[in-house]
This record gives sequence, C-alpha cells and structure tokens, in this order.
Amino acid sequence: MKFKSLYSRIAFTFAILILLFGGLYGWLNLNAAQNHQQEIVQTLNRGLAEHIANSWPLLSKTNDLNRESVATLFNMLMLVNPGIEVYLLDRQGLILAHQAPPGRVQEHQHVDLAPIQAMLVGQPLPLKGVNPRYPGRLEIFSAASLKNDGNIAGYLYIILIGDDYQRLAADVWQIHVFKTAMWVGIGGLLLTLIVGLGLFAVITQRLNALTSMIADFEAMNFTGRLQVPANIMNSSDEIGRLASAFKMMAERIASLLKKISNQDEQRRELVANVSHDLRTPLASMHGYLETLLRKAHTLTNTEQQHYLEVAVRQSQRVSHLAHELFELAKLECEEVKPSYEPFFIQELIQDVVQKFELTASNRQILLQAMFKPDLPMVYADIGMIERVLSNLIDNALRHTPAGGKITLELALDNKNIIVKVADTGSGIAEEHLANLFERSSPLRQSSGKAHGGGGLGLLISKRILLLHGCNIEVFSDGEGALFTFNLPTNPQRL
Repeated sequence: MKFKSLYSRIAFTFAILILLFGGLYGWLNLNAAQNHQQEIVQTLNRGLAEHIANSWPLLSKTNDLNRESVATLFNMLMLVNPGIEVYLLDRQGLILAHQAPPGRVQEHQHVDLAPIQAMLVGQPLPLKGVNPRYPGRLEIFSAASLKNDGNIAGYLYIILIGDDYQRLAADVWQIHVFKTAMWVGIGGLLLTLIVGLGLFAVITQRLNALTSMIADFEAMNFTGRLQVPANIMNSSDEIGRLASAFKMMAERIASLLKKISNQDEQRRELVANVSHDLRTPLASMHGYLETLLRKAHTLTNTEQQHYLEVAVRQSQRVSHLAHELFELAKLECEEVKPSYEPFFIQELIQDVVQKFELTASNRQILLQAMFKPDLPMVYADIGMIERVLSNLIDNALRHTPAGGKITLELALDNKNIIVKVADTGSGIAEEHLANLFERSSPLRQSSGKAHGGGGLGLLISKRILLLHGCNIEVFSDGEGALFTFNLPTNPQRL
C-alpha cells in the first residue's frame, strides 16, 4: 500500500501504534489482574494446609497413610470447596494420595519440593508449584509439613485454583468482565484514534496550505509575492517559523531574480551602447584607411599624414574604450581588491593636476587644487584613487568650455577627507542625477554636451569607491557639476 501524503503516513503510523499499544496494554492488564487475583487467593489461603494438617491425623505413627481419615477429609473438601485439589506427599515428594479423578494423575509421580520448602520458610508470595495434573503448568498452592515425633514425615500440598475454579473463572471472565473490558478498551482506542487523526488533520492542513503557497509561488516563476494566511504567520510553533522562513526566502528569491533580470537588461543595454560607441570610431578609422589605400597615389603627403593621424586617434579611442570595458568587468566581478596603504592625498592630487595641466591649458581651462597642507594621510589604494581622480578630471575637461574652471578641493570632516571636484561646465539635468553612475544612464548615449557622454569613467569610479566602502555623489544646479567622495584617515574605519 502506497501512501503519498504526509497525513496518510502519519495516520497509518498512528493507527498501528495505537493498536500495538492497546494490545500490549490489554495483555499487561490481563496478566496483572490474574497475578493480583492469584496473589490474593494464595495470601488468604496460605494457612489452609497447615490448619488441615493440624486438625486431621493423615499419617499413622508408622508414617503410613491413615486412609480412613484421608478419605473423610477428601470427601469433606469436595463438598466444601470443589475448586481446590489436595495431594498427600511423602518426604521425597512422591504422591501418596490425591483428590484428582482416576487417570488424571500418573502413578509414582513426584512433585518438586522447592516451592513447598520456600513457602514453609516464609518467602514472600506469590509462589507457584507444579500442578500434578498438568506437570508443565505452575499454580498457586498452600502447603504444610506432616510431622511424627518432631520429624517431617510428608507434606500436605493443596492446589488453590483447580480445574473447576479455572473453568468457572474463565466462563465468568468471558461472559462479563472480559467483554466489558474489551468493549471499553476498543472504545477508548477508537476515541483516541479519532481524536489523534483529527489533530493530525489540523496540523497537516497548515502544512498543506504552506505547500500550496510554495507551488503557487513556483507557478509564478518565483517572481510573485508569497501570501501566507494570518493563522499560520501568527503562530509561534515550528510551522509558523517555517512559514516565516519561507516568506523571507521567497522575498529574497524574488528580489534576487529581479536584480538578475535588471542586470541582464543592463548588460544588454551596455552591449548595445558599447557597440554604438565602437561603431563610430571603427567606421571612421576604416573610412580613412580605405581612402588612403585607394587614393594613396592622388593624395599629397600632407593629406596622407592627416588621414593616418585621424585613423590613429580613432584606434586609440577604440583601445581606450576596450580598456575601460575590461577594467569595469574586473571591478564588477570583484577580481580586483584594493591594496590599502597610507598616503597623502594632497601629493596625489598635485600629480594628477600636473598630468592634466597641459591639456587644460590648451583648452583654455583653469585647473587648480585647493587644500590645507596639514591634512592627515588617508588609507586607500593609491592607484585606484588616482584612476578615480583622473576619470573625474577628464570628464570635467570634456564638458567644460574654454574660459571655464575646474577645482579640486580637500577638507577634513569627522576623520574623513572629503574630496570635491567641481567644474563650470554645462551641468547635468536633474532627472539624470539619480542614475548617473549606472549603466542605464542616458548620458552615456549623449553626444558629448553633458557629463558622461559615451564613456565608462563615471561607472568605473563608482565601482572603485564601492570597493573602498565609500560612495560618490553628484550635485548640479544647471551651471556646472560637483562630484564629491570621502576617504578614511583611520584604517579601522575601512
């Protein structure tokens, strides 16, 4: 028989356990009742044999049977108490006389004297001895020693529960006690089984509801919201905690799947944007090289040199973009880890300003740095921070017109060095500020009149600072832009 549901398995196991327990409990009770009854009977009749032995001369002075006295005793006991069986034994336990019907007791049969001697020395009851009628069966008894001149001449051995008693007791038990106990026990077991199955149904009902919710969540491709009933969520037992865990897990899975979907969408957008960014310089380079190849014999040396210079510039642009893509990929998969070291950010800014000073001068842009000389050292990866500063200055140079100004400023705030890069360029529209550092930024598709046009510098700068546990912010009021980030002066703040 195959059980698929949890409830059917629990119900079947519980029913089997109830039946086994009920049978074992009934058997133990039956044995306990019988043993208790026998102990009471033996306790009440413990002195019966001794009383008879003292009242009746069963042996003569020569240790022979007093047959007249024995016959009288046996006849009287048959009338007074037909449920007992009386045996007269010699010193070795040989049956000399008995009350049993002819042929029921074998001749020259011996009775084990060990239980008789245990009773005579006062050992605790119940004690059971051999039933001469059924040598393989033990019964409760009463026994006394028969003495002549102070010496033991034999034993009086009385089986207290004989065949007649057991037959009558069995009939009464089957008619009344047994049937009553049987029906009461069966009723109790059935009631326990019904109540138990009802409780299991209530418990598994919540599990079934939880299973159905998980199945519905799976049917929604793990993107929906797991609706857990209040009676399950508000319970503090294991099922309630399981439901809470499932709910949090479902929310986490849905969030991660949404994040993965967004990242995949951004990846496709990035591929499309990069393809667009690469297409223009590649097409330009290809056009100039093809023109140079086909018309080399008609072009002057000056024109040939111009075509080659344009092609080289476009190839450098493609190389720069490929390098940025490779750098961004390493940063996003966290292949690159910052190598922290203490350094003076003032010296790094001066070096970066000197690197871009000639370019700024050629474009008639003022590039200046403002800071106090006594600022403490910062703890960061000097190469990565140089890359951030270079990206921000390069971005500012590309979008600041002639006569403009780019300012780098340092300030100390709560054991952090605040780095600010400001320009007087065209500014950034307010709706573009929120996702300026994301792949989906619309400024990446601009023609170069706004910050971030076509390049990945801002995105790379954002990833570098995130690896340092820092953040970058941008502010713009329509006339220029301000980029700001902070670096720790205490290594414990990393």
